Amino acid sequence: MFLEISFLLLTIFWIIIGCSLFKWHPFYVLLAGCVFLSFTIKIDPRDVPFEIIKGFIKTIRSIGLLILFGAIIGIALEKSHATKVIAVSILKYFIKIPITYTISLIGFIVSIPVFCDAAFVILSTLNKKLSEITSRSKTSLTVALSTGLFAPHVLVPPTPGPIAAASILNLENILYLFLFGGILALILALTGALFSEYFIEKVKFSSNNMLNLKDLKKISVADHNTLDFKMASSPIWVPIVLMALGPLVKDFNDYLNLISNPTFALFIGAIISLWISFKKNSLMDIFFPSIKLSIPIIGITGMGGALGSIIQNINIASWFNEISSISTMGIIIPFIIAATLKTAQGSSTVAIITASSIVAPILYVFGLDNEMGKVLAILSIGVGSMTVSHSNDSYFWIVSQLGGIDIKTAYRTHTLATFIQGITGIFLIGIFFSIISFFSF
Repeated sequence: MFLEISFLLLTIFWIIIGCSLFKWHPFYVLLAGCVFLSFTIKIDPRDVPFEIIKGFIKTIRSIGLLILFGAIIGIALEKSHATKVIAVSILKYFIKIPITYTISLIGFIVSIPVFCDAAFVILSTLNKKLSEITSRSKTSLTVALSTGLFAPHVLVPPTPGPIAAASILNLENILYLFLFGGILALILALTGALFSEYFIEKVKFSSNNMLNLKDLKKISVADHNTLDFKMASSPIWVPIVLMALGPLVKDFNDYLNLISNPTFALFIGAIISLWISFKKNSLMDIFFPSIKLSIPIIGITGMGGALGSIIQNINIASWFNEISSISTMGIIIPFIIAATLKTAQGSSTVAIITASSIVAPILYVFGLDNEMGKVLAILSIGVGSMTVSHSNDSYFWIVSQLGGIDIKTAYRTHTLATFIQGITGIFLIGIFFSIISFFSF
């Protein structure tokens, strides 16, 4: 048993150095890890290809379309300028609260359909404009935006990480992940805003920290006159509403159940987003970039599922049974694994997929093998994959370069903020897990 665990740790070490040191594509790193682990734990060589393919197909079959439809929604909203319409609308709706909190809310909403790095590129110009017209520190607004975007990216579907984790851990009710992941992501986004407001800018809550209508008139957004907030945001909220109908229609006919299926709900969201973007973009303008974006992610996710299939041949649960005397440790272990992977190799998505593959066989040891337990495990992995964003993370460089802040300042602000978000997140998850455990007895 100890030898098999050692080989698993070596596989994790290989994933870290393969991605960070050798700069291999994560797909090939994970594939090599699957082959290495298969031979070292003495799986029959004739069965190795079958095990890898079985795990790969099982994973992409359940989440491939979800990732593709999510990518279509994100690309379509980006190309139709709907993301900027959403941003300016939020500025108007929340005009009476400090600008850092408003920026974080913009990041929170936009990052649900759009990847955080792409969303930061889109919104960085707006952020700079807000800094100019409000005379607020560009560093504080940059970190408010970066942290607001980062939280949903690792916690809320349809971004690839949470979707992949849900597939690997066999979570059936994606709506639970939407709801609890969304609540936690909102709290962590506001935590980033609080850090930006009081520790970077070091200002007090006052009317000087807010926008006014005169400021908003200085911000021009393409197509804002032809696209309102409800329509611009409909690819986000329509799928959520459809999935929320699931518990209400589950006892009715199959057609109603189909409507609330997550894949179908995101398909409807994708159709709406394509319709919004048709005035300025052809179908191919949206579809090809979406394919280009989603295929590598689907491949990495599938290979993560293959690694999980190999890991299931190790009786890792009995090892944790021997060393675990405190049940609440179960919610912390996924966080530690994901945080280690994130800090060492940089990619949040790779950290989520790898950590999910490792913890999947041991969920029952810590009482996390029910639907709510799986949601909490995914959230623990998600906040771990935030901890921390630094120089080996492409998002770190996007934030520092487009935000106009030097590397030293980025470490003291953006990196520290992601650390605070991660620690706050696991603290809140731990409290919630303890409450659930208390009432379950």
